Amino acid sequence: MRVTHKGYLISTRVAFIALYTIIVTGSLVRLTGSGLGCADWPQCSESKFIDVSSAHAAIEQLNRLFTGVVAAAVILCVLMSLKLVPRRRDLIAMSIVLVGGVLAQVVIGAIVVWTGLNPYSNIAHFIVSIFLMSVAYMLVQHAKIFRLTDDVVPRGEPILKDRRIAILVKLLLLTTGAAVVAGTLVTGSGPHAGDENAVRLGFAMTSIVRTHSVFVWLTVATTLALVFSARKNTDARILLTKSLKRFSAVLIFQGAIGYLQYFLGVPVGLVAVHVATSVAVWLFAVDVYWNSRLSVSPTNVLD
Repeated sequence: MRVTHKGYLISTRVAFIALYTIIVTGSLVRLTGSGLGCADWPQCSESKFIDVSSAHAAIEQLNRLFTGVVAAAVILCVLMSLKLVPRRRDLIAMSIVLVGGVLAQVVIGAIVVWTGLNPYSNIAHFIVSIFLMSVAYMLVQHAKIFRLTDDVVPRGEPILKDRRIAILVKLLLLTTGAAVVAGTLVTGSGPHAGDENAVRLGFAMTSIVRTHSVFVWLTVATTLALVFSARKNTDARILLTKSLKRFSAVLIFQGAIGYLQYFLGVPVGLVAVHVATSVAVWLFAVDVYWNSRLSVSPTNVLD
């Protein structure tokens, strides 16, 4: 069966959505205190593979079962990438990375259960999810590019050659990533452990929240510097204006939610939004990087 590039693009978008969705459902497992709703792995309990006898078990079980949807989506990307003509090594490689990452998440998920929701294993779970979302984003962007020849054709030089802007874009990735990691430490020290008996990190909440805020404000400062620098460069203004607007909007929204949840005593609903939006913040930072690296190459771009 011949696979069209548009068909493959659809499969990458499905995988992207599935990977994002399971991050949200995973956070809901934790926020509802259902982290040990299934006290065993791979079975839900010692006697049942699937157990929905309690609300906590049902929530955790649904999240585990959705892992099968995610696995099917990324495996489909691999299979379809092998059927593309011409065959694209970049698409095959990234699709395989997604499959490997999902398998790694299954193992980490087991460790999370076996260690009684150890906060460091939970953090690893989330960080790997962020990595997979980054790969999935890049896979979608690469899948949009329809090459008339095989990918032995080298990618062209980036259009944007301003060294200061390039440094600021990389700094934006660094500060955003640091803010996301610091945010996991805040969550690991806070009240939403996934189970009332789960171990928490030993950080004082005020100290770790301030650390997280420092990285957020560094991200804000870097964004402002990048916006002003882009306005002075024609190529940057064309390539980065839209992505910087999207990033700025989601960053402002995330900051507002962050302060609101802190002063309201971290209610579950706001924490769920904050976790979901943290992924979007990172992805929009990656989007800025992607657009800063656009090049002129013998390609057409699919919708």
